[in-house]
Parts: sequence; C-alpha cells; structure tokens
Amino acid sequence: MATTTPRTNYYGLILAGGRGTRFWPRSRKAKAKQVLNFFGERSLIQQTVDRLRPLLPPERIWILTNELLKNEISRQLPEVPKRQIIAEPAQRNTGPAIAMACQMMQSIDPGAVLGIFPADQIISRPAVFLRAVRPAFRAASQDEMVVLGIKPRYPETGFGYIEFPKTTAFGNLEPVKISRFREKPDLPTAKKFLKSGNYYWNAGMFFWKASRLLEALDRHLPKTAQLIRSLPPFLSPEFYPELSRIFPLCEDISIDYAVLEKEPGVMGVPAPEFGWNDVGSWNAVYDLQKHDAEGNASRGEAIFNASKGNYVDAPGKLVAMLGCDNLVVVDTPDALLVLNRDQAQNVGQIVKHLEKLRRDSLL
Repeated sequence: MATTTPRTNYYGLILAGGRGTRFWPRSRKAKAKQVLNFFGERSLIQQTVDRLRPLLPPERIWILTNELLKNEISRQLPEVPKRQIIAEPAQRNTGPAIAMACQMMQSIDPGAVLGIFPADQIISRPAVFLRAVRPAFRAASQDEMVVLGIKPRYPETGFGYIEFPKTTAFGNLEPVKISRFREKPDLPTAKKFLKSGNYYWNAGMFFWKASRLLEALDRHLPKTAQLIRSLPPFLSPEFYPELSRIFPLCEDISIDYAVLEKEPGVMGVPAPEFGWNDVGSWNAVYDLQKHDAEGNASRGEAIFNASKGNYVDAPGKLVAMLGCDNLVVVDTPDALLVLNRDQAQNVGQIVKHLEKLRRDSLL
C-alpha cells in the first residue's frame, strides 16, 4: 500500500484524564498511570505520542487531562504546545470530554478530522498500528464514524466487543459497516465471541470529523450537546471561564453509550495484529514482562526461591521471595502492596478505602 502525505486537517486527541487506581500505590492523583514508565524509559503517554509521530506531528496533537496531571504531562511532552494540553474542569467521562474537544477543534479548523487515542495502552508493533489508523482517518474524512477493532486473543470479560459481519476478513484494512456493539460479556459469552471469529475488542480508538460527532450528539444527547455548542471559540478569552461553568453541568457518560451504540452506520477497521495491550491491571504488567523458567518477573532486583508466577516492582531494593506463588509485590516510599494476582482487578477497592479514611497523602 502506498504511503500518502498526511492530511493537515488530521488531529490526534489523546485522552489522559484517568486516575489509574488499579495501579496503586505507584499510580496517584498527581502521578497517574499514563505518566509512569512501566516499560522502558518512556512513559505510557510519551509512547502514545511517539507512535503517532509519523502521521501526526506534535503541533497537531491535543491532550485532555486533569488539573493535577497537566504540569507533569507538559514536562514530559515539551514538543506538544502547552495550549494543546487541556485540563477538564470536572470528570464527566469520555462523552462530554470528546464533545468538548470536537467543539474546540471545529472553532480552530472547521474541517478537523480527529483520531481519539487512550494515553495508557501498549502497542508493540507501531508500524502495523499506523497501517490500520490511516484508512480509519481516510474514512472519517468522508463523514464516516469509525472504530478500531482488536482481534481477541482470549475470552476477556473486561472489554466491550464490536460485532463485525461474519464475512469480515481479519486484518482487512478497509473499513466495513459493523453489526453492533456488545457490552462486557460474562465468561461463557466471551468464549462464544472468541470462537465465532467476527467479534473484536473495542479498544477505545475512534475517528470522525469534529462536525460529524457534534451532529450525532445533537440527536442522542441533546442536553450536553446544547451546553457544549454554547462554548465560545477556543482562542477567545471567554473560552476557559465558560468551560468551567458549563462542563460540570454535562451528563456523566461514555462516548460509547452516548453516541456510538445509538448511531446507525458506524464503520469498523478489523485491524491486523499490532501487539495491543490496554495495561489494565498489575496482571497485564506481569504478562508483558520477561519471565524466568518458573514464570516470575521483576522490575528491579529479586530472588525467587521455590516460588512461581510472581511479579515484583520494587526498584532500588532487593526483594527475596521464598515459597510464594502468584503474588504481586509493589513497593513505594510510603506504601507496600501485596496481593494475589487473581485480585489484580480489585486494587481500586483499596483506593476507595483510603478515600473513606481520608488518607489524602496516599492518594
């Protein structure tokens, strides 16, 4: 496939506002998952910008985050203009956040075409990833709404799924009309999805014209649409004061529920294998590390004796494990986490407990 010159009205919107509570104690409000470097020297958000760079230069990258992370992201990404790193005034999920970005971008470039990318994913084959992104952008520039589908490797119950037509060929780079979105399934249903071959993981990567998304929002979420459309142009001095006033009034809803599951004719790209991992828990970090013969992995120095299936994250400290199986150990200066790996999805419960105790210094 020939490589074409990137369109100057293509923009990348990186969503980086989450807290990453399942990665406590390393992930905190002011140093959340997306700004941490679990793998290599670059943080997850730096890696996100790096892999988009062949298609989208930093001057066409925009980032949505929160006030606590804004300065850290600016420090890590000096190549991205500071005005393009936006702190949301309140947490209102991806629906209002993406709508706000579309309204903002449309005021700068009426023909803006956005690709939306989470800041906290790992993609081990970025060149193959861009092969799927390019046709998604092209379809979006023709007024289509496009989602990227990831071929499932196992029956995951923590992801939503995209149902493609049964005739869809894996790795076909031409967008096709999807059949429907499916909610996070139970395990028997996830196994059926995997066996059928035409269900793909919804990775939260979307493509559309800013104007196209706003039109769909008018139909499906009119209250929030009206609030968002009332914003003055981004370059206006009234933009931020008005954003602070209206954004907390928007509905708290994901873009999937707000628009995509209701909008007819959504297109999907059944992407080729590009090594995607959502890095959703300490278990995912364990899976992505190199393991010894007994399935142990560590970030830092560790001794494993009569132990198997463990993960240790304790830089600067020797950790010795004797007779331990399937544990995660994460050490920070003010907190130590020890859990069984099958509890990795529940670490957020500890954060909620600390919130009830008002242990703000640990959050």
